[in-house]
Amino acid sequence: MCELLGMSANVPTDICFSFSGFLHRGGGTGPHRDGWGIAFYEQGGYREFRDPHPSVDSPIARLICDYPIKSNVVISHIRQANVGGVRLANTHPFTREMWGRPWCYAHNGQLEGWQTLPLDVYTPVGSTDSEHAFCWILSELRCAFPTPPASFEPVAALLHTLCERLRGLGVFNLLLSDGESLYSYCSTKLAHITRRAPFGEAELSDAEMTVNFSEHTTADDVVSVIATAPLTHNEVWTTMLPGELLVWREGSIKARYAP
Repeated sequence: MCELLGMSANVPTDICFSFSGFLHRGGGTGPHRDGWGIAFYEQGGYREFRDPHPSVDSPIARLICDYPIKSNVVISHIRQANVGGVRLANTHPFTREMWGRPWCYAHNGQLEGWQTLPLDVYTPVGSTDSEHAFCWILSELRCAFPTPPASFEPVAALLHTLCERLRGLGVFNLLLSDGESLYSYCSTKLAHITRRAPFGEAELSDAEMTVNFSEHTTADDVVSVIATAPLTHNEVWTTMLPGELLVWREGSIKARYAP
């Protein structure tokens, strides 16, 4: 299956270290050779890179490692194709506008009977179960809330209900963001870590790279990373529960929805 990577931070932060390990799973230490993508939310703007080729061999992926884009929210995905051919239109993350904001989504898993999910406001461009599910989620949210709610809570509550329905169709691990909140939903496999002062060293599991975060942070920084599998081997990661939805804002968990 595919793998997911996300980041939420209270200050603009680059994801070069985590992404340097993650990209090796796209055809190097892992079998996910069917494309990759990454999206950054930056000061109200949105930047995205997608490539239908293996990330381990991608010049664009190497650019991301060498180019420290500062962002508060990041979503990345490496693909092992199950539904839909290997092409750019089927490469995650997918993006749509809702309530005047770009919503970014990436999915790990495979669904059965996804073609029966009714679509209203949004329709897919590619041919994957993932994008169809994304369009269904946003259509349901927009129909329930024609104008944006005053807080994220009603959105998160409905999103959890929708994710639980999709979990009934198969494996559905999700990362979704509007640039302010980052939603992570676990069907089978997601883990996370929050780094805050006092910062220490971290060593990647998929590449020979070590960083001392105390040299690159301040005492007030809070940075959380979410991944399908832990990216470092000398830190303690927390495994999410099946059916659990977490809402991240500025690096911290602001809400938790249990199955």
